[in-house]
Amino acid sequence: MFSSLNQPQNPNLIVGFEHNEDCGIYQISSSNFLLQSVDFITPVVDDPYIYGKIAAANALSDIFTMGSEVQTALNILMWDREHVSKEALGEILKGGMEKIIESNAVLLGGHTIIDREQKYGLSVSGIAQKFWKNNTAKIGDVLILCKPIGSGIITTALKKEKLLLSQAQICIDSMQLLNLYAMRVAKNYPISACTDITGFGLIGHIYEMCREDLGVNLFVDSVAIFPQVMELISQGCVSGGSKNNKAYYEKYVKKEKEMQEDIFLYDAQTSGGIVFALSKEKANFLLDELKKTKYEYASIIGEFVPRRGDCAIVLG
Repeated sequence: MFSSLNQPQNPNLIVGFEHNEDCGIYQISSSNFLLQSVDFITPVVDDPYIYGKIAAANALSDIFTMGSEVQTALNILMWDREHVSKEALGEILKGGMEKIIESNAVLLGGHTIIDREQKYGLSVSGIAQKFWKNNTAKIGDVLILCKPIGSGIITTALKKEKLLLSQAQICIDSMQLLNLYAMRVAKNYPISACTDITGFGLIGHIYEMCREDLGVNLFVDSVAIFPQVMELISQGCVSGGSKNNKAYYEKYVKKEKEMQEDIFLYDAQTSGGIVFALSKEKANFLLDELKKTKYEYASIIGEFVPRRGDCAIVLG
């Protein structure tokens, strides 16, 4: 998207928009870095309060994924006033505020416009002395995924009225769960690379962790999936974004496992889990801590290996 944009080099620009990192990073002193990101989403559930919490958790995650706490946030609100009442709007903002407070961050303000489609999210900032990047893993490192996948399929089913909100509670709880707590646990371990699973799906974001010399063996059976996902796929509850993900990324994927369906691996997630890369020797210790810290579905889902040409990810 930004490939045609050129700007003068700046020695303080540490991470820009060139390498699909979760945040931009700007050095503000010899030991401090400013992390910034912005994200907003359309409603994934009908309940405005829950939607606000999920949208905020989704936006805040970008800072956590880089290994930092959030210091400040700004509301970004596009109000569909023909379909969303002022009372519902207040509930959206209330849900977002709850997650900002839970993060120990400060809301500085924000901006609202009238739009034909409801959207809400945050611009977020953090200050860090050290940070994680997404493409610095080493051969032999393993990947730990903190949350199940399939939220895009679940929310599509909710929109199609093929699933009740009460039947999707595990997924709703997961999307509301901040990745803050996973980051705090992982800060005690030698994390070599990190990202979170959002709009490009599991395959897309793991592909961003790969390099010309580095690929991933993905342990498909170890990937946690929300209940009912496979049944809902058979009912056609797959978003256009997930189909686009597969169309784009499957050329980098090789199957060494028989699979009747693989679209869940490309499913566009909202407020998905963090993926940590670290050595095998430390991975089980981190996994045990994560399972005791709100992330009961955390699992080791793959290993970094030498890349096989165009094939970045092997499904095994």
